[in-house]
Amino acid sequence: MTVARTCIFRYDQRSPMLRSRWMLVLVLLACLAASLVCVGYPMYVIRPFRAQGAQELAAALVVSRYRGLVTILSAILALGALAAYWRAQPRKWRRILPAMGAGLVCVLAFAARINVYELMFHPIDHAAFVEAAKSKLGVGEKVIAVVINGQARAYPIRDMAYHHLINDEVGKTAIVATY
Repeated sequence: MTVARTCIFRYDQRSPMLRSRWMLVLVLLACLAASLVCVGYPMYVIRPFRAQGAQELAAALVVSRYRGLVTILSAILALGALAAYWRAQPRKWRRILPAMGAGLVCVLAFAARINVYELMFHPIDHAAFVEAAKSKLGVGEKVIAVVINGQARAYPIRDMAYHHLINDEVGKTAIVATY
């Protein structure tokens, strides 16, 4: 009879600890999932050369607007959960995966602050122009034409294919030509 009580007592004593460890793992997984969605979803939807639906784009822009806050809060919560898990888990080898997950949440919090499109497309800041008669454009070549205050510029699409952006001043007005 005494043995049965001891086993029941030990089971009851360990059970809350096991539940708390699992709750901490679930918190870490939720933080990781939230951070992945905040970083990955806008990149997937807003990537170039892909058709986007209006609702899909609106959702991606909302996620982009709040991803900095969400990922920082996720990183703080993940580090707190990891610290609690670290104290609750006596086996060191079982600490590795949660530590890697919390580290990934922190990396995603940093990645949420990087505008990947600025890294992909390098704008032309100092465009060089020649008179239309001296240009080497083909007859059927497409351009983006801008006229402001009587001053005209033409930006060849073939030159913009890589950069996608040209920062310029036309008619004493700063513009960004893009397509």
